[in-house]
Amino acid sequence: MIGMVVSVGLARLLAQFLSGLNPVDPLTHTGTSLLWLCVSVVACLVPALRATRVDPIVALRHEQ
Repeated sequence: MIGMVVSVGLARLLAQFLSGLNPVDPLTHTGTSLLWLCVSVVACLVPALRATRVDPIVALRHEQ
């Protein structure tokens, strides 16, 4: 929520420099939020899938 408030404030600041930018465009905020959601899921899913390929017995033997 804090990020959304900050982004609206920064978008209003940028609107002074860029013509035609709507600082509270819901499509832009929704698209950006969905993009970050996808990035975070991939960032969590890739290491989790790699960890499922490791045999626990082999990993524990290398811990000693």
